[in-house]
Amino acid sequence: MKEFKNFINGEYVSSASGKTFENRNPVNNSLIGMVHEAGEPEVVAAVAAAKSAMEGPWGKMTQSERIKLLDRVAERINERFDEFLIAECKDTGKPHKIASHIDIPRGAANFKAFSDTLANHPTEAFKLDTPDGKSAVNYGHRTPKGVIAVISPWNLPLLLMTWKVGPALACGNTVVVKPSEETPATATLLGEVMNECGVPKGVYNVVHGFGPNSAGALLTANPDVRAITFTGETRTGETIMRAASVGLRNISLECGGKNPGLVFADCDMDKAIEGTMRSAFVNCGQVCLGTERIYVERSIFEEFVSRLKAGVAKLKLGQPEDPNVDFGPLVSQKHKEKVLSYYRLAVEEGATVVIGGGVPEMGAELNAGAWVEPTIWTGLADDARVINEEIFGPCCHIRPFDTEEEVIALANDTKYGLSATIWTENLSRASRVAEKMEVGIAWVNSWFLRDLRTAFGGAKESGIGREGGTHGLEFYTELKNICIKL
Repeated sequence: MKEFKNFINGEYVSSASGKTFENRNPVNNSLIGMVHEAGEPEVVAAVAAAKSAMEGPWGKMTQSERIKLLDRVAERINERFDEFLIAECKDTGKPHKIASHIDIPRGAANFKAFSDTLANHPTEAFKLDTPDGKSAVNYGHRTPKGVIAVISPWNLPLLLMTWKVGPALACGNTVVVKPSEETPATATLLGEVMNECGVPKGVYNVVHGFGPNSAGALLTANPDVRAITFTGETRTGETIMRAASVGLRNISLECGGKNPGLVFADCDMDKAIEGTMRSAFVNCGQVCLGTERIYVERSIFEEFVSRLKAGVAKLKLGQPEDPNVDFGPLVSQKHKEKVLSYYRLAVEEGATVVIGGGVPEMGAELNAGAWVEPTIWTGLADDARVINEEIFGPCCHIRPFDTEEEVIALANDTKYGLSATIWTENLSRASRVAEKMEVGIAWVNSWFLRDLRTAFGGAKESGIGREGGTHGLEFYTELKNICIKL
């Protein structure tokens, strides 16, 4: 029986309370192992270790020394690629061919990418003439914030965790990671890599558990945590924001989304279909940037629906190890029930089910897993719950539109504002529409194309703050002004 223990001050630690919970494989619901739930003693110890490391060897290292260590961490993840791949795919159920191209290599690359960017970023400097006829020099100096709480999600466990840990450590902070209770494996395994690479004890810590009355709430309430970065549901983000208000700790929240795709008649149809197949169905639709609302110009509506349906029909479900499989299960039985409840609701609200809408027959070996069918709907009213609530599953609704003004209004008619995709070969329209999208990122003729130097975050209820590239400096460091009278 595999055990997933808390990683505190360079050591794997059992829970003092003896509390554990199951970690199950969503492919067939088999038991992977038991996870040790962190209580107050473990969270306090993890934060104390992180604070001590800031005051000790990590805080005394030069920037170049820290970056050298983080580059080695990236190399070591790739050296142990297969271990991380297996751990990630058991936790999430996603196909190996997807995780091996996205999750693991990009999870490793986050350490090096942010180190390179942050190491070479200048600060501001000004010369000031003073009233006495002399002068003063002002220059900016960045210092790490301190202990950063990293609360990461289950859909891309390694990638989205290192997306936060990488820049946090590159800026000289220390971290306490609370991974999702659904996906504890790669965050735990990364502790071994930190030790192997010589990262000082206490720099990287992991506490397992849940949110309320568990590790999440204990971590965000700890006064020695100086900033909290979170990816997950908007309601949880609101709870974290309230906790962070005590002590005025900084927050970075990337929350829910109900992202629109806008498909104009002058699009390249092949590109639009291929991109929408990915944005709606990759990772079983469990991507915060995924497309659940698709608006297609009326003259190409029927063709688009027909071709997207044909694409969905070709998706191959099965064991993650099968190189031909490109569609896995949802992350858990609990999430399966949530998604299926929306499948039922869509029919109740009057949807036409173009394809899918239920549970696939996977055979005796896999039927116990968290499988659902990739699904397309048409015909729902704009005020339907399925159109307005985030489902986070492999499903989308397609609706026709007639004018540019109409589709902009439809796309923005949501409390969320994370991302949008726009498909058109008209450059003027692309720029015009993208600028009117109330989102943090607007893709034109692409999806999930990310330059890590650019800003990332959401508008409205999709989040607060921006990370990525030098924008991460604003969150992971304190900028002080030093004024020297000459």
